[in-house]
Amino acid sequence: MMMRRRMGRRLVAAAVVGGVAHHAGKASAENAAAEQQQSQQIADLQAQNAQLAQQQAQMAQQPQQPQMQQAAPPQYAPPPAPAAAPAPVAAAPSQDDKLAQLTQLGQLKTAGVLTEEEFEAEKAKILGS
Repeated sequence: MMMRRRMGRRLVAAAVVGGVAHHAGKASAENAAAEQQQSQQIADLQAQNAQLAQQQAQMAQQPQQPQMQQAAPPQYAPPPAPAAAPAPVAAAPSQDDKLAQLTQLGQLKTAGVLTEEEFEAEKAKILGS
């Protein structure tokens, strides 16, 4: 009976070692295949780059032919714009409108939006109209 146990253990140990070796071999083969595929892709890209460089060199060596300029079609001046109708004269703003505008200007000046010079200029426009 002792022999059976020893053989069984040896068989199990051999199976374990064989399984590990199989897995390692399989992983190694997969890595080699991936590396080969990557090498092929790199070679393809290098071939494409070489082809593009050759085409660019050929384009640079060809003499540049001046493009023929086509005669531009005659340009016609647009018809003159019709004369604008005179603008209606606006009614003079009332005293209430002027007061409201001055109040608004004062608020803008107080808020810091308008400087003193801007305030005086706008005030003169309102009072002068």
